[in-house]
Order: sequence, then C-alpha cells, then structure tokens
Amino acid sequence: MLQGISHATFVVADLERMARFLCEGLGAREIYDSRATGEFSLSREKFFELGGVWIAAMQGEPPTARSYQHLAFAVNEDDLPRYECRLRALGAEFRESRPRIDGEGASLYFYDFDNHLFELHAGTLEQRLARYGRGADLAQLVEA
Repeated sequence: MLQGISHATFVVADLERMARFLCEGLGAREIYDSRATGEFSLSREKFFELGGVWIAAMQGEPPTARSYQHLAFAVNEDDLPRYECRLRALGAEFRESRPRIDGEGASLYFYDFDNHLFELHAGTLEQRLARYGRGADLAQLVEA
C-alpha cells in the first residue's frame, strides 16, 4: 500500500550552490554528503531535510528548460516576506504568481539555479476546493 512521498530528487550542476539555496534560503538541514562516505548512487549527492521532507540533490546535468512543474511547500502567509528576502539575497529568480481568487492562499514561485521551480504556498487543499465551490468533493474523497 502506498504510504506517501518518500523523497524528491533534483539533478543540479553545483551541489554546494544547491546546499546554500536549500539551507540558507529555505531553512533545510543537510544530513548527508556522499563525498564523506563514498559513492553509493549514480553520482555525488547530498540529502537534506526540509519541513519533514527528504530532499536529494544529485550532481549532474540539470534540466535545460524551465516549466511550471514544481514542488510546493506549505508555509504560513506571514512568513512569505521573510523567505522572499532570504531567497532574493541568494539570487533566486522569482516567477510571477498565477492569478488567484480571495481565500485560495498566497504563493511565492521561484527557480533554483538549475531551472527547478519551487513554490511556497500559504493555503490548503480544503481551502482551495472551498473557494472553487467544491468543498463537498474533499469530504467524499476522504470517505472513499
């Protein structure tokens, strides 16, 4: 039985730069560096813990093009300006947020240095469905 997401892996050109992005920009904690223990994977990698999520960064050829495919982390809306300031100081490039309706939850979209898009989102699935007039759908999904 599926239990949830195990981890997310990002292929990056510069592991140290990604470590600064995740740790200084988002508050991750580095927990493993294959350089210290030998190579057990396809290439050198680092592991991070961020908001209870295992993030892996692997040295390699990152995506050449940007897309809307992204990983979103839940945050309190009051924390968005602080994260934006930290990420701008590191040189992260921000993407304009898509149009929103009231109550849907505010977001910051930004790219790392290897074309991966991240989002910090201050809202929940329940809130979004309620704003879309579909609140009952979630209750039905939970019961199924």
